[in-house]
Amino acid sequence: MILIIDFGSQYNQLIARRVREHRVYCRIEPPRIRVAEIKALAPEGIILSGGPASIYEENSPRVDIEIFDLSIPILGICYGMQYMVDALGGEVKKAEKREYGLAELQIKDNSNIFYGIKEKTNCWMSHGDTVGSLPKGFRLTASTAGTLVAAIENPAKKLYGLQFHPEVAHTPKGKTMLKNFMFAICGCRKTWTMKSFIKGSVREVMSLIGDKRAILGLSGGVDSSVTALLLHRAIAKQLTCIFVDNGLLRQGEVEQVKWLFKKHFKMNLKFVSAKREFLNQLKGVVDPEKKRKIIGRTFIKVFEKEACKLQGVEFLAQGTLYPDIIESKSAYGGPSAVIKSHHNVGGLPKNMKLKLIEPLKHLFKDEVRVLGKELGLPEDLIWRQPFPGPGLAIRIIGDVTQARLSILRKADVILLEEIKENGLYKKLWQSFAVLLPLKSVGIMGDRRTYEYIAAIRAVTSADAMTADWARLPHSLLGRISNRIINEVRGINRVVYDISSKPPSTIEWE
Repeated sequence: MILIIDFGSQYNQLIARRVREHRVYCRIEPPRIRVAEIKALAPEGIILSGGPASIYEENSPRVDIEIFDLSIPILGICYGMQYMVDALGGEVKKAEKREYGLAELQIKDNSNIFYGIKEKTNCWMSHGDTVGSLPKGFRLTASTAGTLVAAIENPAKKLYGLQFHPEVAHTPKGKTMLKNFMFAICGCRKTWTMKSFIKGSVREVMSLIGDKRAILGLSGGVDSSVTALLLHRAIAKQLTCIFVDNGLLRQGEVEQVKWLFKKHFKMNLKFVSAKREFLNQLKGVVDPEKKRKIIGRTFIKVFEKEACKLQGVEFLAQGTLYPDIIESKSAYGGPSAVIKSHHNVGGLPKNMKLKLIEPLKHLFKDEVRVLGKELGLPEDLIWRQPFPGPGLAIRIIGDVTQARLSILRKADVILLEEIKENGLYKKLWQSFAVLLPLKSVGIMGDRRTYEYIAAIRAVTSADAMTADWARLPHSLLGRISNRIINEVRGINRVVYDISSKPPSTIEWE
């Protein structure tokens, strides 16, 4: 296991992914983690991430200096290296010349971190501070034209620092550097597989729940479905899956979930029709955050009502993933910079009676899909594109009504039919329609129309942390537009969203 200390870098998730690509488990924890907790986790190595702060600024993030006395190999990246230097008696100062982007790395020592790498290689820099003097016991191992101290090490104490970012694609030998740290220096083994994850998770869930009972909100999406199967393997009939028809789902989803989990997997499945309750609560609400929180509160209210009918229920299971957590709270425990609140992360009431259990909270989406395959989930569900917990409510900009839901559902079906027919469904991270609160003038059958505008969103991504708009063929976009306008009453104009994340988000709300 590798422990990653999160100093707020935009690349933290990328570091984690690079570690797991080598089949080594990792955890991301904030700097406030206590030394006793680190000892309990017993990591083979620690990576101190980069971050936006300067070490000499007031309230800059710091981890307990005692980590350097644990005899655990540590790799500091960018700010992480600067923290190491400062904490151990060296000097960090504002650089005379900032260095951002591609730089040529001149390696002075090809052992340890740089083993197997030629003397010159490219690296990706992103810093405005630099190391002025090294702590006792450290030596310089690499430089660039703009940064004298680009890499350092104290091999006796197994402490290493890189001013650049080895985790990004622009550092072509970065994977090798991380591999050298994990295996040659830390002595990690390649034991991180979905089989090992299932074994450990089943054991953990059984220990946590004991003879109690748990309920799970089953939406039919990949995350909740995989969570259901994992918990079913651990506690079987102690799990009751509750499928809430909130009236915000896509066409055909209700029937699919009922058949798959009740008939095929033989799970305890309760079906609750709560369409009217959700729509009444959402009436007149246009603010996206209010929508999410209303849906979250209503969801929990329905859940607790059903839980009261079952004896011994103490746990509420959820399919929360790593990106959900990262996007819902700040990086190192300071004032929260919320991008959006998820109904299964940011919308839970403080007085909720049930204890949360989130067995997937340290997994990325692609890992969840591999896990689902290992658990026997059907291929079409494994590759189902992500669907937001609040459902179509956040794909309808403005007021959510039964009429507008019906319009959006029909447009969504057409879009997905065309995407699948063109063999693009698995290649896209998400593809969906958004109903705008605007109407535009059109002409149909020599008559003037004044109807809604639909926006089409299609993006490519690896993990939803970043995303790029998909370059769909113009002929496909034209066919989608024609079909929606011709077949869906209420829409007379279709537009295509060509924004990436960042600065935009994938969902519109």
